[in-house]
Amino acid sequence: MPKDAPPDRETQMRLARFLVVGGGSAAVQFAVLAWLQTWLSATVAFSVSWIVSTAAHYLANRFWALPSARPDAGLQFGEYLITIALSFVINVVAFKVGHDAMGLSVMWAAFWAIPPSTLVVFLLLNYRVFRARDG
Repeated sequence: MPKDAPPDRETQMRLARFLVVGGGSAAVQFAVLAWLQTWLSATVAFSVSWIVSTAAHYLANRFWALPSARPDAGLQFGEYLITIALSFVINVVAFKVGHDAMGLSVMWAAFWAIPPSTLVVFLLLNYRVFRARDG
């Protein structure tokens, strides 16, 4: 395959499902946050909603978007947590660059922090954590 060839069909489908999972996980987080904020402090409500969303993200990626044949689920989950931590760091750095260095509003800086993290997370999850089934 030439170096500049597009990804194969399986990788394209995995990416599409990964993006659906990401959107669904965001919806879960906002729904849980909206529900909890009436009873809990903002920080606690955000934290709980993030945990619920991350659990949904892991399960949907593991069993649907990026199905994997790896038998070592414990190690795989640990690698997932490291990937999510890296995602958080990338988001914060990109947010700070957008907001502090470029002067973007909070919402725009948060919006533009998503693409670099999404790319890195997809590559790590697809090619390492949730490697494709052997064909």
